Amino acid sequence: ETIQKIQYPMLADPTGKLARDFEVMIEEDGMAERGTFIVNPEGRIVVYEVNSGSIGRNAEELLRKVQAAQFVAEHGDQVCPARWKPGEKTLTPGLNLVGKL
Repeated sequence: ETIQKIQYPMLADPTGKLARDFEVMIEEDGMAERGTFIVNPEGRIVVYEVNSGSIGRNAEELLRKVQAAQFVAEHGDQVCPARWKPGEKTLTPGLNLVGKL
């Protein structure tokens, strides 16, 4: 019942093919590390994070990264600095930023 309420695409990897393709499979355990991959509409991975199964993930930070990826996809001439949140100031890439962040 709980899974039926989810309103976004999810996938399963019962054969472990994706885990192997993303190089997160622990073969001797038959399990994968905890991997999060944000893929843009062009099919390119723009954010990824892999955690050991014993280290938790932060859903709020994942959401922030998804929002930043969406913003950058729409505004390609700007970048989102660390801890950026929607509505906050972004940066314009350039040599003037080198060594100042």
